[in-house]
Amino acid sequence: MHQYHLEKAVEDKSKSPEVTSEEAPAATEEARANEENTSEEVAEETPDEIKLETAPADFRFPTTNQTRHCFTRYIEYHRCVAAKGDEAPECDKFSKFYRSLCPGEWVDRWNEQRENGTFPGPL
Repeated sequence: MHQYHLEKAVEDKSKSPEVTSEEAPAATEEARANEENTSEEVAEETPDEIKLETAPADFRFPTTNQTRHCFTRYIEYHRCVAAKGDEAPECDKFSKFYRSLCPGEWVDRWNEQRENGTFPGPL
């Protein structure tokens, strides 16, 4: 009985309506026109692009756990600021790196520790 159901299903699928060669180009052209209209509508509705970036790959941190990478970038930023001043544009990249890698809670805690003089890292 099971074999009959499989054969019947195969027969039903093979009886699907055929598309003639005259109908196919018309359908394809219509689909292309719809796609073009859709892409134009999306382009008009899309707001200015937002560029999301993170720190580039660093050979010193080859594993997926980025804890040390985060900590190192935080230290590099604060060393840069200490050496070149708060407004130094060279330090902006380090700021962007540690802000993209580190959880906000960690940064808040480290900032408090730096203010209290209890930060464990070498600055």
